[in-house]
Amino acid sequence: METIKAYFALTKPRVIELLLVAAIPAMLQADRGSVNVWLILGTLLGGWMGAGAANTFNMVADYDIDQKMGRTRARPLVRAKVTKKRAAVFAWALLVLSVLWLGFLCKSWLAAFFIILTNWFYIFIYTKWLKRRTWQNVIWGGAAGCMPVLVGWAVIRDNVHDGSPDRWWQAIVMFLIIFFWTPPHTWALAMKYREDYARVNVPMLPVVASPAETTRQILIYSWVTVGTSLLLVPAASWIYLVVALASGAAFLAVATKLHNDVKRGIDVKPLKLFILSNNYLAALFLALSVDAVLGWQTLSQLL
Repeated sequence: METIKAYFALTKPRVIELLLVAAIPAMLQADRGSVNVWLILGTLLGGWMGAGAANTFNMVADYDIDQKMGRTRARPLVRAKVTKKRAAVFAWALLVLSVLWLGFLCKSWLAAFFIILTNWFYIFIYTKWLKRRTWQNVIWGGAAGCMPVLVGWAVIRDNVHDGSPDRWWQAIVMFLIIFFWTPPHTWALAMKYREDYARVNVPMLPVVASPAETTRQILIYSWVTVGTSLLLVPAASWIYLVVALASGAAFLAVATKLHNDVKRGIDVKPLKLFILSNNYLAALFLALSVDAVLGWQTLSQLL
């Protein structure tokens, strides 16, 4: 049982939960008013395997620095619960199964391609190239975390044959919401663990920039995130509009307070923004999911 738990931990289940939260609204919005439960569940399982592979590869690549960071010392490889070789084999097995699952069972080789692209980008572009070289690592590396949206959208559109337009622009907007959301979310956490990153020479923004500059960047990306979320308003009903405005206002309020308190020299708790950013994205995508399931007329149709 301990070995099973260790392998499960390699997949970073908490991170995967967030990724799957992004895939569900994309699948529902891709075919508004219709819910293919089995296809959604199948895609989530295939996506879980693909994301688990990427996270496991990441732990193998980051084994050296994970030993030195307090936040990561409990990971399976660091505690020698699983060897690096076995972890790599496990990751490859998950990746192959994910690709075959999405291609054959979910009938979307485009989704399978996105899984391969995610793993390649996350490991070689983010983990092995950007992460230890530039403070912009999470900006560009965050693109890997946006891929579940494209995976979900691809599966639904490859299985819908009613002649309706694919509307890929909506998937791109959801991709960009997560893309712009990732930096403030990650930097808030990095502010808390600044010493950890400095110890292993990972140039996260809070390590190489002042607290005021860090929170300024957080505030900028928070505004861009909320602004991007409003681009979906024409494709949804008033439900999404209300939640996007309310949750966006709360997100911006906390980000603004964090920046202002830092400028004033007040002791801050960046994890508050980190937690709220999770809740913001969850609320936003839950609203979009409900909106899509109900299938009410979109605001663009009402005008």
